[in-house]
Amino acid sequence: MRTTASLAKDVGVRPACNALAVSRAGFYRWKNPGEDSGKECIRPVPPLALSPEEQQRVLDTLHEERFVDKAPQEVYAALLDDGSYLCSVRTMYRILEAHKEVKERRNQLRHPVYTKPELLAEGPNQVWSWDITKLKGPAKWTYYYLYVILDIFSRYVVSWMVAGRESSSLAKKLIEQSCEKQGIQSSQLSIHSDRGPSMTSKTVAFLLADLGITKSLSRPYVSNDNPYSESQFKTMKYRPDFPERFRCAEDSRSFCQGFFGWYNTGHYHSGIGFLTPEDVHYGRTEQIIKERQVVLNDAFAKHPERFKGKMPKPMALPEAVWINKPASENSDPLRH
Repeated sequence: MRTTASLAKDVGVRPACNALAVSRAGFYRWKNPGEDSGKECIRPVPPLALSPEEQQRVLDTLHEERFVDKAPQEVYAALLDDGSYLCSVRTMYRILEAHKEVKERRNQLRHPVYTKPELLAEGPNQVWSWDITKLKGPAKWTYYYLYVILDIFSRYVVSWMVAGRESSSLAKKLIEQSCEKQGIQSSQLSIHSDRGPSMTSKTVAFLLADLGITKSLSRPYVSNDNPYSESQFKTMKYRPDFPERFRCAEDSRSFCQGFFGWYNTGHYHSGIGFLTPEDVHYGRTEQIIKERQVVLNDAFAKHPERFKGKMPKPMALPEAVWINKPASENSDPLRH
């Protein structure tokens, strides 16, 4: 501060404070210590402010029967037509706000609070994710609807179906057949989906209740709540042979049959240690990882210098996967 005071004598307080990055208010407090000590800082009333009596008069006028349902702008205009001026429109708002009389009068849409789904899978057939995506047909505005059920732990496509429409009865049939095929028992499985009409239908809800399956839904407009299905659809639609449009329903089914065959048995998935979904789903991973380790051991024995003396290891299979891992857990980003 002494340096600032010395410089201020030559160039002025403002340039000196700016040059030395010093607050002018702090400089003046340092320069005049004790000036405000022991005193309560009271903000002075602006000379143009309305007196308490005048403010009460404005409030009483706004409370009059003819003005009680009018906006301050309307009251202001009506008073001018009557040859009276009390204050500005903004001052009317300030007085009303001071008395907590300013609020939105219209009925406002209040969205319900949706709980963030948190699902854990430590093995196959514990949590399934399902969704429906559109496949473009031969003409504009024509689509085929692809239903896909995916196991989130193994990434194995449990079942799929192409239909000409989105239907809760078709969804029910697909889920029912999938559970029967996988031997799902009561209280074993949770099924997660977004909030599409088929997913939230009573038909599907009653089926899941009958089968003892826990139903889980994403929050509205939150795509991250259903990441596994979204990722699988992206993998499909970014394939080099995915067409711009399908000529017919049979054409789309033929493509899906080839794609899901490859996805389950030939796709080395980064999220499951570059194993195939089928190997993970049916418990063949332990032997595969052992065989990979044998190959790496042999490579290390031949050229240890290429590995800098550190034994290489194959990528391990994750012990568990989550949909929305709790913040208290040390979560890794999902890899697809």
